[in-house]
Amino acid sequence: MAEKKHKSVKNPTPTKGGSSYGAADITVLEGLEAVRRRPGMYIGTTSLSGLHHLVWEVFDNSRDEAMGGFANDIEIALLPDNLVRVADNGRGIPVEIHPKTKVSTLETVMTKLHAGGKFGGSGYKVSGGLHGVGVSVVNALSSYVRAEVHRDGGKFVQEYKNGGKPVGKTKKIGSSNLHGTIITFEPDATIFPEREFDFDTIVSHMRQQAYLVRGLRISMLDLRHAPSTGLRAGGKINDSEVYNLRELGLDAPSTTFYFEGGLRSLVAFQNRHLEPIHKNIFYIEKEQDGVTVEVALQYVDDITARLSAFANNIYNSEGGMHVTGFKAALTRTLNNQIKSSGGKESDSFTGDDVLEGLTAVVSVKLREIQFEGQTKAKLGSVEARSATETVFSEGFNAFLEEHPEEARSIIGKVTLAMKARKAAKAAKDSILRKGALDGMTLPGKLADCQTKSADEAEIFIVEGDSAGGTAKMGRDRRTQAVLPLRGKILNIERARLDKMLMSEQIKNLVVAMGTAIGDIFDIGKLRYHKVIIATDADVDGAHIRTLLLTLFYRHFRPIIDGGYLYIAQPPLFKIKKGKEIIYAYSDEERVAAVGKDMPVEVEEVTPEEIGESEETEKAKKSPKVSVQRYKGLGEMNSEELWETTMDPARRILKQVAIEDAQEADQIFDMLMGTDVPARKSFIQSHAKEATLDI
Repeated sequence: MAEKKHKSVKNPTPTKGGSSYGAADITVLEGLEAVRRRPGMYIGTTSLSGLHHLVWEVFDNSRDEAMGGFANDIEIALLPDNLVRVADNGRGIPVEIHPKTKVSTLETVMTKLHAGGKFGGSGYKVSGGLHGVGVSVVNALSSYVRAEVHRDGGKFVQEYKNGGKPVGKTKKIGSSNLHGTIITFEPDATIFPEREFDFDTIVSHMRQQAYLVRGLRISMLDLRHAPSTGLRAGGKINDSEVYNLRELGLDAPSTTFYFEGGLRSLVAFQNRHLEPIHKNIFYIEKEQDGVTVEVALQYVDDITARLSAFANNIYNSEGGMHVTGFKAALTRTLNNQIKSSGGKESDSFTGDDVLEGLTAVVSVKLREIQFEGQTKAKLGSVEARSATETVFSEGFNAFLEEHPEEARSIIGKVTLAMKARKAAKAAKDSILRKGALDGMTLPGKLADCQTKSADEAEIFIVEGDSAGGTAKMGRDRRTQAVLPLRGKILNIERARLDKMLMSEQIKNLVVAMGTAIGDIFDIGKLRYHKVIIATDADVDGAHIRTLLLTLFYRHFRPIIDGGYLYIAQPPLFKIKKGKEIIYAYSDEERVAAVGKDMPVEVEEVTPEEIGESEETEKAKKSPKVSVQRYKGLGEMNSEELWETTMDPARRILKQVAIEDAQEADQIFDMLMGTDVPARKSFIQSHAKEATLDI
């Protein structure tokens, strides 16, 4: 094939209908405008996760004051009108004129990206922020912000509107004997489609932070239903010298955290529903080459690893250099222990062995910090690896020598994990040799779809052959596959891989999805980009759904993280009004359709049965009404199932997402594990929230 030659053209003139491309076509975004145009670059998303990220950014500034030893009290309050107020008793943001910007330092910090006390000088030795964009980004993405500073005997205020535009200059409005900063903000409705903050999400995040800064008191108040008079900026609260609204004695939901135990307390909290292998929690804190390393750990009678990592008190959900150093030191230390006690070379532990049943928290603090991405999910600072490896290795070796009973328990636990790994590998290899998971033969019960494109393919995991038969008849064969499961699947919360693969139901599901499982799992081979759990709307259906969610969370987590897992929402009622058919997906929808007193499961209600009243004549002319309560998918015919549950144009699907992986992990432990008292307590506490189908 001959290669086409292209002539070089100098300063081409656009053809008719074309367009030029020059300096005038380059858009330059200045200041906070860039944040408003591309908010996802700074807070990850504009969903509820990003909304709460605004609170974390403002809180981080106050927390950095506490880490530096300048504050010991922080309060977060949710106010009416979507306002959030974060107050601390730190030094207060400086208010004098900044030599470079020629405006107040407060205005500089609030309106300029990369302006703060995190870039050298005498600001912060350690801070959670990398880019110095936190509070200015919050300002950019808010419709209203009020900054109130108490310092040097004065009270200073400046307000900002419409994405960070200052309303006047920073001004002193009175004297004050207090010190600290109060930031009140309202997220911009044009940026965030939802602005409803979740109080429990904030409480969970702040509990974690309180463990990480010993001696810091963090309080949270939910004042959204309090009278709005005086709570709005400019009212009595902002104009009074009250840092903590709890001092006003407001009657509202509130929570306060204060921990002296630090990471030890955090590990104990995470293990509260589990059985410890050893009593004493290992703990060390030491500085190495300018990096402060803090580690706490304890092994429990479980097969799941729980490893939390923090850098300058920022949670690193994807780990990073400090986690790499910790894992290397943990594996090497325990291998040295077993070798010194006369273990065989073949008894060497792997990284997976030493992590099984481990609850650990690794926290590092360093002055110059590098994250991979603005959301700080992964630590990239190389020096954190060697510092963590050195400090933890020395400390853990000493702990094992000083606590021989704990050492024996830990080595015994890890040895058991090693033996189980070898047994599971042998079982898995045997199954693989038989071709059960090699993708060559799909399970017989699977009614596959015609398309080979994973992007448009979806699989319905249904309960039982009856629902499976109906779904197979009603589906769109081109894009929809159906896999019926027989009864309740194995509870895999404490089951190893070899036992799981002996379950025909789980094996069928693994083969159907195409990803394999365990160390050969490959998300790139997922055959369907919509995996839909469709169970009956009763207690058994809810149990099966929970078992499936446990399986996906523990062994197919990337399917959830990738947004591929969904839960179908079949209707609860079929309502006939004459010739009209209405499907109701909740009791509220049923009541709206037929009235509160309409009985369920009646075949037909005639107008005469309504009784004599002023509406009798009108009722006689009304159409006959019947209500059918669906107990399961198998009660529907194929046409009904298609219309209500499978038709992409009309169905309701709930996407499964994990906003807080640690909390989800603990809930699965409690609900699916062996701690019966904890499960009983949880059920009793939340009984009123449950919808019972009796």
